Amino acid sequence: MSPSVQAELVCFNTSCRATYAITDVLYNCPKCGGLLEARYSGLHPDPAELKRLFRDRRASNLPLDASGVWRYRELFPFLEDYSHVVTLREGQTPLLDAPLAAKFGGLDRITFKHQGFNPTGSFKDNGMTCGAAQARRLGMQRVACVSTGNTSASMAAYAAAGGLEALIFLPHGNISFGKLAQALEYGAKTLEVEANFDQILALVRTLAEKLGIYLLNSVNPFRIEGQKSIMFEMLDQRDWNAPDWVVLPGGNLGNTSAFGKALREAWEIGLLDRLPRLAVIQAEGAAPFFDLFHKGGEFHAVPNPETLATAIRIGDPVSWPKALHEVRTTNGVVEKVSEQEIADAKAQIGRAGIGCEPASAATLAGIRKLTAAGIIDRNADVVAVLTGNVLKDPDYIYKYHTDQLQAPGGVKIRSTYGNRSIVVPNDPARIEEVLRQGAAI
Repeated sequence: MSPSVQAELVCFNTSCRATYAITDVLYNCPKCGGLLEARYSGLHPDPAELKRLFRDRRASNLPLDASGVWRYRELFPFLEDYSHVVTLREGQTPLLDAPLAAKFGGLDRITFKHQGFNPTGSFKDNGMTCGAAQARRLGMQRVACVSTGNTSASMAAYAAAGGLEALIFLPHGNISFGKLAQALEYGAKTLEVEANFDQILALVRTLAEKLGIYLLNSVNPFRIEGQKSIMFEMLDQRDWNAPDWVVLPGGNLGNTSAFGKALREAWEIGLLDRLPRLAVIQAEGAAPFFDLFHKGGEFHAVPNPETLATAIRIGDPVSWPKALHEVRTTNGVVEKVSEQEIADAKAQIGRAGIGCEPASAATLAGIRKLTAAGIIDRNADVVAVLTGNVLKDPDYIYKYHTDQLQAPGGVKIRSTYGNRSIVVPNDPARIEEVLRQGAAI
């Protein structure tokens, strides 16, 4: 961190705005209970010089420069000593064109920013590298998270790489085995609790304070700082030309908070000449943010959220105040989609040769609804964020394509774009017949 730059934690609540040391172990404001965010003073970079610096670092083999997060470290300078950084060369995720998906979504063109290319297969790595660095800086020995999958996989990997003990708490029976397998493989101590995500988070926050464990859920402000890099890298890949829309899934709303903060800060220092609009897409069975945005009034949690898109099955998202501010600041929108819409959109992304986890497909499902409603123009420049790798939830894929997938409550999901495998005998003539006719037997 440059001597001229001062980093501090500040309460996000506009009626409070209390400040704290950047090294205080806090997740909420002790005075009012509001969320905290990192704030920097004395940061006056030259935009053109920064753009050249970021581009030059692409050719560097230094660990910090090779990271698609730490390459942009001047934009979140909370560390004084970068020896605390744990990097697995996170970021470096591509922008992918998908004409078939664009047509399905009602667009002339769509670009996917695919975070599934990260080391552990999800966007969580962008934030976790910063969270782990702060944990090491503070001298913490143990880190913990509550997770439906991706956070646990990411935290376990970065803890292992950084010499930290990882403690993972997850809802019993409500996790993809593909994600749980990662946490187990990376050596994390995993506890399956008979409660939902929101109940477990309250439990773990109490335990963390009592036992001196550093919490690495998205309520941690340094996770948000790392996730800002998703937008910085996307803009850098586009030569700092802002799209019209950035569309993303909404679960715990950490990404919504991070993306909005990143875009605002980039605009404030002159890296952007306009702000893209944010579109946040939730699953119908876990859509408290949608209800808040459209109905107003007080925030009401969903006590028992339900969706097969486990990464966004969260009924009481901790980051909703930040997310609401960011969506309103960008003149954005919030939409919700059904299980059928998510499943069909996921199949269409797969047909484009890309693939993603179910929660990611909420983006395309939401875009299809928003273009049909005339909110997003057909010729709009749209970047949709895919949050996780296609192999995060293989059971979902198999059941969809074999017409066995059921929504919560047992409602059957139609295999609209199913691609069932064909069983054939060990008979060249019969196989030739099948291939010629394209018929199943």
